[in-house]
Amino acid sequence: MNGLSRVLIALAALMGASGVMLAAAAAHLPDATRLAAASSMLLFHALAVIATVAVAAQAIIHAKIGTGAATGFVIAASLFAGDLTLRQYAGQGLFPMAAPTGGTLLIVSWLVLAVAAVWPRR
Repeated sequence: MNGLSRVLIALAALMGASGVMLAAAAAHLPDATRLAAASSMLLFHALAVIATVAVAAQAIIHAKIGTGAATGFVIAASLFAGDLTLRQYAGQGLFPMAAPTGGTLLIVSWLVLAVAAVWPRR
């Protein structure tokens, strides 16, 4: 496993921990639907990162394309969740259109993963 794969797994672990913390906060705060959505995005995509890195390491998918998808998951879920979390606690987001940008990048990353699955491996 290369260094980037290890970094992606470490970031996925941080995403998972953050997702659990946001879920706990959402359960205890009134009107915290943004936190619940942020939690879900982090938790789901933390697992997607780990799974993508694992199948890339086993040469089940094209490794470089798969690593690109996993990197996209990390960046996109962080943008989405970070924007929603800041809106909940600070009353403003990261930057205009941060959450939709993250959401769009998540969709693109899933499509890139599909390409990695069908791209010929050499």
